[in-house]
Amino acid sequence: MSTVHKKTDAYQHASGGWGSVKAVAGALMHEGAPVTTSRVLVHQNKTDGFMCVSCSWAKPAHSHPFEFCESGAKATAWDMTSRRVDPEFFAGHTLSELETWHDHDLEEAGRLCAPMRWDAATDKYVETTWEHAFGEIGRELRALDPDSVVFYTSGRASLETSYMYQLFARMYGTNNLPDSSNMCHESTSVGLTEAIGVGVGTITLDDFKATDLMFFFGQNVGTNSPRMLHDLQEARERGVPIITFNPLREPGLVSFVNPQSPAQMVKPGETQISTQYHQVRAGGDSAAIAGICKAVIEADDQAKAEGRERIVDVAFIDEHTTGFDAFADYVRATGWEEIEQMSGLPRAALIEAADEYMRAKAVIAHYGMGLTQHRMGVQNVRMIVNLLLLRGNIGKPGAGPSPIRGHSNVQGQRTVGITEKPKLAPLDKLAEQYRFEPPRETGMSTVDACKGVIDGRVRAVMQLGGNLVRSVPDRYAIEPAWRKLRLTVNVATKLNRSHLVHGEVSYLLPCLSRIEIDVRGGKRQAVAMEDSTGCMHGSRGVALPASDRLLSEQAIVAGIAMATLDQSSVDWQAWSDDYALVRDAIAETYPDIFHDFNARLWTPGGFHRPLAARERKWKTKSGKAEFAVPESLNEDPDMPERSSSDLRLFTLRSDSQFNTTIYRHDDRFRGISGTRMVVLMNPVDIARHGLDPGMSVSLEAVSPDGVKRQVDGFTVVSYDVPVGCAAGYYPECNPLIPLSHHAKESKVPAAKSVPVRVVREPEMQQG
Repeated sequence: MSTVHKKTDAYQHASGGWGSVKAVAGALMHEGAPVTTSRVLVHQNKTDGFMCVSCSWAKPAHSHPFEFCESGAKATAWDMTSRRVDPEFFAGHTLSELETWHDHDLEEAGRLCAPMRWDAATDKYVETTWEHAFGEIGRELRALDPDSVVFYTSGRASLETSYMYQLFARMYGTNNLPDSSNMCHESTSVGLTEAIGVGVGTITLDDFKATDLMFFFGQNVGTNSPRMLHDLQEARERGVPIITFNPLREPGLVSFVNPQSPAQMVKPGETQISTQYHQVRAGGDSAAIAGICKAVIEADDQAKAEGRERIVDVAFIDEHTTGFDAFADYVRATGWEEIEQMSGLPRAALIEAADEYMRAKAVIAHYGMGLTQHRMGVQNVRMIVNLLLLRGNIGKPGAGPSPIRGHSNVQGQRTVGITEKPKLAPLDKLAEQYRFEPPRETGMSTVDACKGVIDGRVRAVMQLGGNLVRSVPDRYAIEPAWRKLRLTVNVATKLNRSHLVHGEVSYLLPCLSRIEIDVRGGKRQAVAMEDSTGCMHGSRGVALPASDRLLSEQAIVAGIAMATLDQSSVDWQAWSDDYALVRDAIAETYPDIFHDFNARLWTPGGFHRPLAARERKWKTKSGKAEFAVPESLNEDPDMPERSSSDLRLFTLRSDSQFNTTIYRHDDRFRGISGTRMVVLMNPVDIARHGLDPGMSVSLEAVSPDGVKRQVDGFTVVSYDVPVGCAAGYYPECNPLIPLSHHAKESKVPAAKSVPVRVVREPEMQQG
């Protein structure tokens, strides 16, 4: 039975170091292929190798000898496992039985090996042929209204696959192309586009060498993008301050020992990462940033009154921005008492951060889902831009917004047309290029698709990777509705919960991992990815496939397209046999970004997409970078006034996790072992609720719709969490999040600030 260590103190060591080495070695041994995987890791994130299947952080032109981190090594070991989920495995297990397995155990069972179809008579997946699978999926799709079909995409799909997938969906007749961006950084896509005219960050790795200050907001680099610690360490070694705002003190943002540096591993000492660390209240980011801006503007007002050099960049603001006066007036009128209350931080701490900001000449603001997954997530992004614009920190070396994306090509799939928003796709160009009329109606986002599944408007869901059933909010409402779908199709490398909660007709189609050698038409194939800094990279598999019955994602998409579309100007078979042809097609659709795509595929460090904002050209409605006045510093202004006993829950990933993939039940950075069913609470809140550490409780959502949402079986853990806040793991806490609890404008689930109550039930079992 899972247990929690009695000792749950914060991790006492730097991130990286021997703890990381031990974790990687353990992962390689556990998956049963330590020698083979070790040889493969040498090629990870190298110019002539494969892009990591986990995070999307940039790979440098001049790589380190080992260009992978602990999380990336775990992801590679997970794919390279010696375990197999073959037809014999499914013959021994009904889906009803497999549903009782833990999510970790489902994926740990091994790699999928053959195309499978659900058999209603036996409640088992049975082996089928690729030809039969494509044929029946095509027949089912032709019988359905295209607007009732959802084509979901996980961030692991390559640029080539994503382009083919969106083109197939639109030729079929729908813009229902939600993706994992809807779950995380859609707030960035909306907020940055409104503010500076591009929906992605503006920095590259070169900017780390030119910056003299970095902010971190709501991004745990130690578990979500550890390779970035190399760049942060180099910046700190030349004296660059790093100011962090995060509700928890995360080891990766406190200190770091590079496990790939022999000198650092054998000598005492570690690199301090954050020079200031402010534990902002969950949902208090807009208020914290407003406080920094207020301190800057107050200092500028005083400098102006005294005839001294201005603090704000007046020349930049006058030439390149609009809305400054309204924003400055708002900040002046907002009292420090409100800022302190909403941010959970004292005025002195915010002024300390502002003082450092005012001394810096070039500033990068990194942020993650801690900013975007809020009701006011888009506003949070706009506040980041406001802060940077005050001192001209966009469009010059060493400065700019830096959204840290999660999955390895989640940004790139949007670049090549995966979007439910017609205005973001080059529909006129696609119509001309492929001689068809694309649908012009707005499709469904992920939240919209889930609502459609619940109310019956959605009849089929195709998942190109991903684990939607587990990753979306309101799971207790989603799962029973999902079973009423007519068709579910899953393209995957490993078994997960979404493959078990199935429709009337269900297919499980196993694909090659990006790590594996892909030979089509007698030629070894390569694919492309876009990293978090907007650079495009080639990726070529180096390992033998887990099974000879696997197909590439491209071949699977092409096979379904050919079986579904009555007519098409695309030679899908040729595309599935030669991915260079797909890249030529992408270059024709997006010549500004992908001209000479094949020739530039193996550019060391990647080739960068053009971003007008880097050149201070603003493709906004006003033609300038736009300041924005906040709607409210209250994270959830629509929520009725909460009880004093309510807590703000924010969800976490562990150090042994990537999205819904759970490598182990432990979280060494937080002192948790053997379980994920914990709620981290401040000792003050534990006492206030009459609880004790180790006690069993349930969490109940506080929502205005009257629907009871409760998850049982949590263990209380005393932790350094801001008073009034609590933390729990994703996806275990997802049932507490209503589908309606999402970011305004972007519809990103607001998982980082969920109103909950703690219910004391010592004998309760997990719900």
